[in-house]
Amino acid sequence: MTPQAKLIFTISLLLGTTITISSNHWVMAWTGLEINTLAILPLISKSHHPRAIEAATKYFLVQAAASALILFSSMTNAWHTGQWDITQMTHPVACLILTSAIAMKLGLVPFHFWFPEVLQGAPLTTGLLLSTVMKFPPITLLFMTSPSLNPTLLTVLALLSAALGGWMGLNQTQIRKILAFSSISHLGWMAIIISFDPKLTLLSFYLYALMTTAVFLTLNSMKVLKLSTLMTAWTKTPSLNAMLLLTLLSLAGLPPLTGFLPKWLIIQELTKQGMAPAATIISLLSLLSLYFYLRLAYCATITLPPHTTNHMKQWHTNKPTSVSIAILITSSTMLLPMSPMISSLI
Repeated sequence: MTPQAKLIFTISLLLGTTITISSNHWVMAWTGLEINTLAILPLISKSHHPRAIEAATKYFLVQAAASALILFSSMTNAWHTGQWDITQMTHPVACLILTSAIAMKLGLVPFHFWFPEVLQGAPLTTGLLLSTVMKFPPITLLFMTSPSLNPTLLTVLALLSAALGGWMGLNQTQIRKILAFSSISHLGWMAIIISFDPKLTLLSFYLYALMTTAVFLTLNSMKVLKLSTLMTAWTKTPSLNAMLLLTLLSLAGLPPLTGFLPKWLIIQELTKQGMAPAATIISLLSLLSLYFYLRLAYCATITLPPHTTNHMKQWHTNKPTSVSIAILITSSTMLLPMSPMISSLI
């Protein structure tokens, strides 16, 4: 792919995201989502590998269906209320269709099947965009319509996402698939709190995007895609591997790292809202995803698991680590002491 084409697609991505997050009219929001979808498709399929083409096709079909549902829900609402404003979504049937459409866009359970397959077929950098930038417009729409949506339905979807995201990630050996199921379980944490404190959902998304960006860029720098190559990568870049360990533990939500902050605040808010059982269940379900984060960390740094086959050790490289990776990893692990200031801002 030529640099000019890549620049056009990146600008289109930014344009589509900006249009969606800044619009008040449903048709403008839908237009932004469509621009986003069309801009990411060439980036998914740029390697021309059959798996990449398959991933792009799956992504296009799912996103087109979700966009059609969003348009259908907004038209249903406009038919009954005469309102095209995003914040005036009041008709119950329209709200139900919209919840399904946004769940499909984000990859919430039970509309999650496409996300691991698409992420597995895409390159690491495109996978990063799919996990962070492409989730931002649907999260914004969820934020703007959250007062009208059914909290019970969102809580059920959130608990199912946390359960299946953790459960299905246990048996994976491909790192991109593990990160896809990690994304699904994190979306569960964001969805469960959206009806009670939408700003907390945005904070959770921002911190998740920060930590995921650090993990994806580190893996891209190390050229690692599978657990078997991750096991031998410590000889190549020891310092980066050690930092990857901390970032993965932060993504798992262990104190005293940054990832603990959103989970702490969400559990606190759920308890205040009288939803202690839901908070307990989602906390226990996060132990499932903790298992595969620890597995990744174990393979990356702690020790080599017992094996009978001989692994080829990789050559140590003295290539300096990118400044952006260093900043991202530092932010991903050390923001917890700033939690009083962050809490006062939201």
